[in-house]
Amino acid sequence: MKKRLIDCTARELAAYTKEDLLRAITESEGRVLATETIGTVTPMLVNITNAEFVASLGSDLIMLNIFDVNHPIIQGLPDVAPEDTIREIKRLTGKMVAINLEPVAYAPKSGQGEESVWDLTSGRCATVENAKKAADMGVDMIILTGNPGIGVENQAIIHALTQLKEAVGDRVILTAGKMHASGIASEAGENILTPEDVDQFIEAGADVILLPAPGTVPGITLEYARTLIRQAHAKEALAMTTIGTSQEGADEATIRQIALMCKMAGADIHHIGDSGYMGMALPENITAYSVAIRGKRHTYRRMASSLVR
Repeated sequence: MKKRLIDCTARELAAYTKEDLLRAITESEGRVLATETIGTVTPMLVNITNAEFVASLGSDLIMLNIFDVNHPIIQGLPDVAPEDTIREIKRLTGKMVAINLEPVAYAPKSGQGEESVWDLTSGRCATVENAKKAADMGVDMIILTGNPGIGVENQAIIHALTQLKEAVGDRVILTAGKMHASGIASEAGENILTPEDVDQFIEAGADVILLPAPGTVPGITLEYARTLIRQAHAKEALAMTTIGTSQEGADEATIRQIALMCKMAGADIHHIGDSGYMGMALPENITAYSVAIRGKRHTYRRMASSLVR
């Protein structure tokens, strides 16, 4: 019998199919924590990957941002063949692993007006070829979204979803949405995601709808987030709320407040971003978020469970 995600061990998780994972998330009833990390920067613990660090803090799902499937770089990871990078992260952490792919035509772009960690590379674009590579590498989830200033439009997400659903939809969970405007002024505030976008994303193949957490983007209130999540649930999709506006580096009281608003809005997966400083959220905020949505017992259980169980 398959367990809830918050209860299953590393060995049990390794045998889960896509459908098993979706069911395990659903049955966790809003207590799944996703933490985003950047592997191209120096890890917070220098020679220990940020992925391992966030796993030790209770994360259930590790999201790799700035991950290029053609040139995978995870600082602090033991030497492995490039095609084994994801499998090595899963071996070391015992967690689900997701990557971000960005639905835009490839061109070196930056949200900073200068060379930046966000600059887009061809291996990070949401193409069928890249999605197939990611699936072959062992990725559990592909997230179609946009980094700061890259310029990802919702219509481009829909187009990419349609293609990726056919190519890898039987193997990989497809998540779609934006944490912020991603450089598209007409898709800021409440227009980052509308109920119509939710419908179109799901019709195009999204298993999970991604939206900004209440309080992280101007205009995204608890009530508005609840409207979007109710829409997703009505169409049998899951919802992931996200902190993608550097508030992962705020004080713990703010994190707890956001966490409880996301819980009230109906989030199935709670995401905390990668820029506490740069590369991952502040460690104390990850544990504060975890305790807020599931208490100390489940938090410590996730932290303590051995990889050899």
